[in-house]
Amino acid sequence: MLRIRIGVVAVVVSIGMASIGAQPALAQTSDAMVSTPASSSTPKETLKAQRKAQRKAARAKRNAELKELEKNGFNPTSDQDNYPQNIQNSERKTAKSKAAEGASASGK
Repeated sequence: MLRIRIGVVAVVVSIGMASIGAQPALAQTSDAMVSTPASSSTPKETLKAQRKAQRKAARAKRNAELKELEKNGFNPTSDQDNYPQNIQNSERKTAKSKAAEGASASGK
């Protein structure tokens, strides 16, 4: 048991010593990163921004659909004994209300 503790302490000390030696190197790389202009965006950054925008749009669409279902009677936190039927009824009501909105908009 004592050998295990000594081994663990030795590993922790060696990691600590390595991190102390690595700090100046990290400081140098962060200075170099600061000096690069922010206006130049790499393809990787552009793709990341596009993916983020897509996720944000998908999340907004999903939340809007959920709000519409909740408006038509679906409660995701309620008793889930009749789960498929509850959401199906709400989806039918949503479809009917959208069809009625479409018919009234085209009739004007």
